[in-house]
Amino acid sequence: VRSNASLDKVVTIMNENPGLFIRVEAHTDNAGDDDANMELTQNRANAVKAYLVDKGTHADRITAVGMGETAPIADNDTASGRAKNRRVEIKMAF
Repeated sequence: VRSNASLDKVVTIMNENPGLFIRVEAHTDNAGDDDANMELTQNRANAVKAYLVDKGTHADRITAVGMGETAPIADNDTASGRAKNRRVEIKMAF
């Protein structure tokens, strides 16, 4: 629910900028099986895309990509690092 407010802001930005395209990238930490993590993150990215589409953003303007554990931003050897690696990033392009 906390992320819904942020995603609603993305919907507003998309509506105000019809030439804007986004790439939704979901990430995870290195705990668990690599293939399972890839599937988990693809499902997470797809869920974000589905939410945005449900709110009126055209699906052709959104690419959803599961990144698995391939792009950590923090140390996976600590709990706080693993928490930072479990994230969704939205990248914009005009």
